[in-house]
Amino acid sequence: MFDARVSPSVALAFSILALSTSAILVRWSAAPSVVVAFYRVLFTLAILAPVALVRHRAEFRALSARDGAVAIVTGVALAIHFAAWFESLNWTSVAASVTLVQTQPVFVAIGAALLLDERVTLRTAAGIALAVAGAVVMSVSDLLSGSAFAGTALYGNALAVVGAVMAACYVLAGRSLRQRVALLPYVTVVYGACAAVLLGVAFTGGEALVGYPPREWLLFLVMAIGPGVFGHTVVNWALAHLESSVVSVSLLGEPVGATLLALALLAEVPGPLTVAGGVIVLVGIVVTARARRLGT
Repeated sequence: MFDARVSPSVALAFSILALSTSAILVRWSAAPSVVVAFYRVLFTLAILAPVALVRHRAEFRALSARDGAVAIVTGVALAIHFAAWFESLNWTSVAASVTLVQTQPVFVAIGAALLLDERVTLRTAAGIALAVAGAVVMSVSDLLSGSAFAGTALYGNALAVVGAVMAACYVLAGRSLRQRVALLPYVTVVYGACAAVLLGVAFTGGEALVGYPPREWLLFLVMAIGPGVFGHTVVNWALAHLESSVVSVSLLGEPVGATLLALALLAEVPGPLTVAGGVIVLVGIVVTARARRLGT
């Protein structure tokens, strides 16, 4: 998909920057969160699917029914992730929402232990405990603060955690499949299933799918190109060239970048406890990711 001369490290850094804009773009949109999520995924699919269908016809034909089913399940998990996380941004701060949704490596470790019978080491358990403690600190900070989200932060934080759990399911479901299927066919099937689920949720909830002003359509498109193509899709590409632990730790740049953008563009100033809790969460994620890589 990308020029072989492109440094994976440079591409990853660029993708983190693109991902950091996601929460801000969602906040700027006045459309219902599930509609925002649907069009982000749909437009991303519209950009990538034609390339995939032209370049990877053989891979699509070779995709087994079992692998297709796994890809659909992965897409369902991704849809719930987007729906929960985008909605969380209506109820809590960008700093809290983006930090908590990035705890997915912690839930990947838990899921791997429960479903894949991977051993939970003492260091992994310590990392999980740190991340949970940091999340508690952030929630307490929001509840005690006088910010606009003080009364709703707990609900918003809970939605962000649901988003993290679903992101972990997305990773666990697609991990083995991604090793057998090329990037573009993989994301085409996954994004297609994801868009279908989000469309069903929007339709069931009676949300309007048309009639939005040009500004909203521009935001949907920017979300697809930025966080969609140059964010998540580049991260998936980088996983084939860099160690997963490097990618996991690098993704922690997203909460930092999103918090700084929220400060500059939304005038959201995180409180001292929110910052402290966020740092504890990030340390917990680093410890968990490294422990799983080293098996210690």
